[in-house]
Amino acid sequence: MTEYKIKKLLQEADQTAGRPASVYVNLSAVRRRANRRRFVNLAAPIGAAAVVLIAVGTWSLTTRTTEKTQEQEKLISFETRIKRLQASTDATTNLIHEVLENERKQNQLEQLNAQLASIPDPLEEISKQVDKTAFILVYQADRLYSELNQTDSAVQTYNRVIELFPENRWAKVAQQRITEIENKKFNKIDSEGDSKWRPQNLSSC
Repeated sequence: MTEYKIKKLLQEADQTAGRPASVYVNLSAVRRRANRRRFVNLAAPIGAAAVVLIAVGTWSLTTRTTEKTQEQEKLISFETRIKRLQASTDATTNLIHEVLENERKQNQLEQLNAQLASIPDPLEEISKQVDKTAFILVYQADRLYSELNQTDSAVQTYNRVIELFPENRWAKVAQQRITEIENKKFNKIDSEGDSKWRPQNLSSC
């Protein structure tokens, strides 16, 4: 079939069919439908995204709250440990101070005891002085009698020793000297033949 015949058949078909009927199209409705479909198509993903965001926010808030609570608990526990450590440190420090104070007092007591030990006993010193004084008096009385022939003065000195130091050993010696002098007077022994004692013989008494 030639091209001319094809065109002619198409023209005849158009004439037979007549003019096409006019079609009314509501563009606003079409746009609303399109927008509605677009909104429906977008609503599901947006809703899902919103749910996800809410879930993530809730989880994050819960996690932060939990972490904050855990941090607070750790902080409280740490503060408690610090207080216990401080209390233990204070107790140890007080114990050390107490031990040092006791040691210091003990050292002071030992030093005081050492000082007291180094100090002569007053009673012993007095006893020594009394014994020395009584000895000197007896020695002087012996010299008065044996070297100076002052019998009365010697007897007075012996009596003085007996009066001042009755419990001393030299008081006994003085009493012996007086007894010997009195015996010699009563027996009237010759003074030249008298065996007088000498001061150096006091050590034998």
